[in-house]
Amino acid sequence: MFILVIAAFGLSLWAQYKVKSNFKKWSKVGAASGKTGADVARQILDRKGLYDVPVEAVRGTLTDHYDPIAKVVRLSESVYHGHSIASVSVAAHEVGHAIQHQEAYGALVLRHKMFPVVNFTSGVAPLLLMGGLFLQQLNLIGLGIILFSFAVAFQLITLPVEFNASSRAKTLMLSEGLVRNDEERGVSKVLGAAALTYVAAALMALFELINFIMIFLQGSDEE
Repeated sequence: MFILVIAAFGLSLWAQYKVKSNFKKWSKVGAASGKTGADVARQILDRKGLYDVPVEAVRGTLTDHYDPIAKVVRLSESVYHGHSIASVSVAAHEVGHAIQHQEAYGALVLRHKMFPVVNFTSGVAPLLLMGGLFLQQLNLIGLGIILFSFAVAFQLITLPVEFNASSRAKTLMLSEGLVRNDEERGVSKVLGAAALTYVAAALMALFELINFIMIFLQGSDEE
């Protein structure tokens, strides 16, 4: 199981590399539409009736996100101003989350409800697990496992949210004529690499949880 955790960590590093390399590659390929990421985001939002959702530029690289509290799509400056396949793909993906919010997409709603709990448990669980292992206290390990399981569930719920947003992005860009059929491969490469990072994170969290459970069960047998 420890080997699986290491393998998942390796997959996570590789996924991050793929995200950066694919984004860099397709950032050099201009979209035939000539539109910027901001243009694409605005056009899709307006078509879906989300006129009150603004599109803002933020500093940083790959800092793009949809803020469900402020109801705003925030794009990194390179995506906001960029005319590339990478820029329009990332912008459309974030708009996909705004549309999910509008439609009360089940997995997204559940993730939002879980966030306050996970924000707390993800900070406390490692302390309990490490403390339990150091002090050889199974009760602390058990409590840590319970709290850590919320973080794992959150990671797993994130998967359909991200894959659905990417699927929406590709469909909308093609139907709106924002990318041509021959540009679809680039869109898939950019969005697929990004999705892989979430898969790697979910696997690593899941394997870590199983590893702690096995430690707990082994300790119980010894008692």
